[in-house]
Amino acid sequence: MNEKKVDNKIKIFVIIVFFVFIVVILKVFYIQVFEYDKLNDLASDLWSRNLPIEADRGKIYDRNSVVLADNVTTTSLVLIPSQIKNKKETTKKLADILNVSYDTMREHVYKNTSIERVHPFGRRLDYSVAEKIEKLNLDGVYLVRESKRSYPYGTELSHTLGFVGIDNQGLSGIELQYDDYLTGEYGAIKYFSDAKGNKLDLSQVYEAPQNGVNVTLTINHEIQASVERELDNVMTKYEPETALAIAMDPNTGEVLAISSRPNFDAINYQDYTQEALNRNLPIWATYEPGSTFKIITLSAALNEGLVDLDNETFYDSGSVQVANARIKCWKAGGHGAQTFLQVVENSCNPGFVELGNRLGKEKLFEYIDKFGFGKKTGIDLNGEATGIIFDLEDVGPVELATTAFGQGVSVTPIHLGV
Repeated sequence: MNEKKVDNKIKIFVIIVFFVFIVVILKVFYIQVFEYDKLNDLASDLWSRNLPIEADRGKIYDRNSVVLADNVTTTSLVLIPSQIKNKKETTKKLADILNVSYDTMREHVYKNTSIERVHPFGRRLDYSVAEKIEKLNLDGVYLVRESKRSYPYGTELSHTLGFVGIDNQGLSGIELQYDDYLTGEYGAIKYFSDAKGNKLDLSQVYEAPQNGVNVTLTINHEIQASVERELDNVMTKYEPETALAIAMDPNTGEVLAISSRPNFDAINYQDYTQEALNRNLPIWATYEPGSTFKIITLSAALNEGLVDLDNETFYDSGSVQVANARIKCWKAGGHGAQTFLQVVENSCNPGFVELGNRLGKEKLFEYIDKFGFGKKTGIDLNGEATGIIFDLEDVGPVELATTAFGQGVSVTPIHLGV
């Protein structure tokens, strides 16, 4: 009886051991087959390190492939503190070369981190400085390739191109608008180290960076250079607070040149005020368009068949009474009898008041809306303003009259150009 009990216990024990063995085998199989990739990645993270390699930003070209924004290859300082054998000596030598205090450099050398990017004084080093560091051949001290933005034509097109920050991220202009395209993907030099951070004698893996996408503008560099030169002449001769210019293709609306003053040097953007950096006047500044707006009223009247330019006459006495306001023509005494074509040629305000009345406020403001006034044009630059147009319910006889010849409303230069 006792022997039978012992046999049963042995059988139970064997079954339990067999069951545990099967569970272990299944678990190993599951780990090896289903969890392999995950665990392999976790293991690699423990003993592999990456030295980042910055990609070049995409270039910005004019319509004729002239490079407006380019890149210059530089080097930056990266430390792996765990690999630095003589930290005191390394700190002193690097501080001397980089012209910073011992304590400032010590914060980076002694930092408890796997990889330390020395920022900002270790970024984008001059060739002579990088060469001195390289000759030291210090353990745990690395120089990695970085890309620095350059603008071959200096301040030309500064507000439109914009500028980038210390990490090559777009902060304004085209650089910001198309940052997702211009920004490339980082590469890396992958090396291997033990748990203490000591570099292992294994081959390094180079992962090439992927450069950003190039962007081509409608700008014509030659026309742009002429606009910049003339704006400089205006500033020198007349000393205005601001000046701006836009050159556009009348057939397509493409912007061939655009600039304003004051402008800035994108490489040294930190030397300028936010006001100077952000005010792209051709798309931001609003003003009362005056007579340049009369083309809108004229187009609406012609399209509605409300005027015959050659055969219909209008008498200009020099002013016209509208409600409680008297609106004058620029010419004292008026132009007298004239065709509506002459009303346009003479830029006669009373004549355009008449066209506005024929259209009525609903129809005139319908055309103003269709021409895009009172809203953004959609130009691919940040900071565009909308201008100000009367709400229809606020338009009385006087507002209708003044709007017809471009007073009481505001537009941006790009609005009127488009």
